[in-house]
Amino acid sequence: GAPVRPECLGTLVDCLALNYRLRHGLGWSATPAAGADTGAGGLLSCLSCQDFLSEPVTVPCGHSYCRRCLRRELRARCRLCRDRLPPAAAAATDAEGTTPRPPPLAAAIAASGFRTSVVLNHLAEKWFPGQRERARAAGRLGELLHQGRYREALAASCEALRAEPSDLTLKIYRAESYAGLQEFKAAIEDLNAVLFQLPNWPEVYFRKGKVLHDAGFLGDALQLFLQCLALDEDFAPAKLEVEKILFDLLSPENLKEGLKDSWNSLPCIKNKPFGFPSVMEESHSASELSPEQNEEKSEVTSEPVKGSLNRAQSAQVINSTEMPAKEDYLKRVSSEPLLSVQEKGALLKRKLSLLDQDVIVNEDGRNKLKKQGETPNEVCTLSLTYGDIPEELIDVSDFECSLCMRLFFEPVTTPCGHSFCKNCLERCLDHTPYCPLCKESLKEYLADRRYCVTQLLEELIVKYLPDELSERKKIYDEETAELSHLTKNVPIFVCTMAYPTVPCPLHVFEPRYRLMIRRSIQTGTKQFGMCVSDTQNSFADYGCMLQIRNVHFLPDGRSVVDTVGGKRFRVLKRGMKDGYCTADIEYLEDVKVEKEGEIENLKQLHDLVYSQACSWFQNLRDRFRSQILQHFGSMPGREENLQATPNGPAWCWWLLAVLPVDPRYQLSVLSMKSLKERLTKIQHILTYFSRDQSK
Repeated sequence: GAPVRPECLGTLVDCLALNYRLRHGLGWSATPAAGADTGAGGLLSCLSCQDFLSEPVTVPCGHSYCRRCLRRELRARCRLCRDRLPPAAAAATDAEGTTPRPPPLAAAIAASGFRTSVVLNHLAEKWFPGQRERARAAGRLGELLHQGRYREALAASCEALRAEPSDLTLKIYRAESYAGLQEFKAAIEDLNAVLFQLPNWPEVYFRKGKVLHDAGFLGDALQLFLQCLALDEDFAPAKLEVEKILFDLLSPENLKEGLKDSWNSLPCIKNKPFGFPSVMEESHSASELSPEQNEEKSEVTSEPVKGSLNRAQSAQVINSTEMPAKEDYLKRVSSEPLLSVQEKGALLKRKLSLLDQDVIVNEDGRNKLKKQGETPNEVCTLSLTYGDIPEELIDVSDFECSLCMRLFFEPVTTPCGHSFCKNCLERCLDHTPYCPLCKESLKEYLADRRYCVTQLLEELIVKYLPDELSERKKIYDEETAELSHLTKNVPIFVCTMAYPTVPCPLHVFEPRYRLMIRRSIQTGTKQFGMCVSDTQNSFADYGCMLQIRNVHFLPDGRSVVDTVGGKRFRVLKRGMKDGYCTADIEYLEDVKVEKEGEIENLKQLHDLVYSQACSWFQNLRDRFRSQILQHFGSMPGREENLQATPNGPAWCWWLLAVLPVDPRYQLSVLSMKSLKERLTKIQHILTYFSRDQSK
């Protein structure tokens, strides 16, 4: 058939990653469960790298990552909820046809449309100034790497690591510097040191795989990319690399030779390993070596390998340590599990034992493993200094909404990085689609209408300000209870006539009514009153409650609200709240007829008027009749029990809605509590319009 393309191999890659997870006992999904540990560093840790939350960026789903982890499209989806993240800037190809390095951090974040969270960034600087300064230094290293100044980046990272050997991010930057200089062994050493501390960080496996791929060892690289996908199935760059490797494997010229032969014909697969342990062995091979072997390995790897000119010679030197050769990797990935249950348990035990080991930073900036019990001067361990916050640094004013000047309640963060209470922001967006603080356009944010709560900010408030949050919630509940009352301060939409059981679609565009509709939904009542305007009293004395069935929000904030009429009411007291009218009301019900003779006379009148209404409707012109059917639906049928509902037969209200009569006349019928009087009134109207039809 047609030649396969790399992007067509996504399903195959997913199957390989799933098989890899199952073989290593990682379960069906690599997505962490909700409520899982936020990271080794406490609340202020990144969901991706689990390191200090440097320059926190809150993505649309409400979860926060450090700015570094959102660069270069390292993540396609949120690690916690799998929601799609904003894409980074697309990389173009240069004149030589190669893909240049991705844009710097600032450009990558700006291209995604999201910026550093102002509130979280302020808290990070206030609570942990030392960590924040180290993060800035790491950011400057990233800029050097982007500019291709690898020598400067290497010197700067080595100097920084001498002062702060526990910073794992600096080790990754130094590994990238080594990789840029094609000193692949040194890069692998740094990445291994990071993996010893954080064995579940997908990015490190990806970076290690990239180093091996650049060195020409596709078998090891493939397994590392699969290990990355096993830990994070949405790590897009790793999936792309696997697709490219499989694309080369499945090319027509390779397929003719057979899968196994073609795989073995790829660079360096037939040879022994390049001196880097495989994925199956990397987590414990160093711990199994004797001290003499460890020293020998450190000496061998101290000389960097550059490019592929001396690769065969270096492989021969490292293979002299008699590391076991590996079999075909694609075959192992897709075959049955090679380890028994006991072997897997032993392997897991050895992996866990490595977590207790440390890495020594030598004077030349290189690493080597430290045996347990040794106490060197410089030991690389994960710093956990940003867990709990000193009580004197907790200030309620740091958690206040700039709009209501109260403690954040359901805080949301806009794409421009500012945080507000959800209700406060929605009220502002009712009037204008711009940020209340920086005036940046929020039209796309308004069109999406997700308003997801910023999880980290809410967790900090729950942990450090529980009493203040309880008081804030109490005020919110009182306000909600006041808004949800259906007889006191009922919101009134002053617009047109509405009738029980009759649909009433509305186009809502005024800010005050946008607020009113949203409150009706948030309180759970989904009801509001509808009255016609009145020159003397603002709105009429009688109206009808409307029940919201559905709301369709338009991108600019307007909405089309599908409602249907409910109970009739009489206004007792008028009021105003936040720009829209309110009223204290009492509901109207028809007075029931008890005597049998009166009931019989009422049925006869009902049948007569119903027949007259059907006749008038059938005699309408086709154009008028189709318009009525499209807007109000078909006429309700005759009811046997005329007093089953407090509003009487539904067809009466439907007919009153479609008859072209004066609103004052309609209002008088709406206010009637006698079904007999209402039928008599409708009969007079039908007689008048039937006479016009005959003319």
